[in-house]
Amino acid sequence: MKLARFAPALFVLLWSTGFVGAKYGLPYADPFVFLSIRVLIAAVLLFAVAYLLKMPVRIGGNAIARSSIIGFFLHACYLGGVFYSIAQGLPAGVAAVVTSLQPVLVSIFAVKVLGEQLRISQVAGLLLGLCGVILVLGPSFKAHIPTGGIIAIAVALIGSTTATLLQKRVGADIPLVAGTAYQYLFTGLVLGVIALATGNTHLTWSARFTAAFVWLVLVLSVGAILLLLWLLNSGSAASVSSLFYLVPPATAIEAFFLFGEKVNTQGFLGIGVTALGVWLVIRG
Repeated sequence: MKLARFAPALFVLLWSTGFVGAKYGLPYADPFVFLSIRVLIAAVLLFAVAYLLKMPVRIGGNAIARSSIIGFFLHACYLGGVFYSIAQGLPAGVAAVVTSLQPVLVSIFAVKVLGEQLRISQVAGLLLGLCGVILVLGPSFKAHIPTGGIIAIAVALIGSTTATLLQKRVGADIPLVAGTAYQYLFTGLVLGVIALATGNTHLTWSARFTAAFVWLVLVLSVGAILLLLWLLNSGSAASVSSLFYLVPPATAIEAFFLFGEKVNTQGFLGIGVTALGVWLVIRG
């Protein structure tokens, strides 16, 4: 079971590069058309993989509907929110920190959705996590980031939280590869309609954009997403969600070397406070 041992660390590493890939690619494309083409190509690749490996492709109307709903929250809301917020000027590291609060929200809603209990220490962790995010976001408030960017990253956080709960509640019995392909197919169509409706269809192919695009399709949309869904199907929602808090430090290191994004003392303090809050929420 070497995969089970190294899968969490591999997931964190792969997932963190998604923010970097978005930063590289977005100067050359509008976010929604970028994502639409990306996930539609990923859908074709996964359908081909399922067919060649003789995995289930026809999974029934009910399973397709559930996959489409999960995909809408995981890809349209989460990925769309992240890409749009970064396109609006939100630093990649800050976007990673905000979305890493997912385990906190999962713990809150798991009380109702998954029947889990919330301890006093978890409530304290929720408050600490909120304080930590405020500390991390503090410097960005001075950067005059458009309100749309802040709203978009909030939508991304809600989307990833909802998708995690839905995958654990109604998606565990759906064939992994085909289910993910239908997620992408539905999401790609939705994002394509949004891009056309808003007129945001700018796309300029270049060597840098092509490299970012290929990385995001193969490594993120195929590798990391399949790994995430496998982890959710084989582990608890809380334990898998806790991995998201390990993403910001990895992203911060990558953004520092690649883009020169720096984290000040207040930011490091905020990361530490949020880490403590998340640990209080998920421990035990």
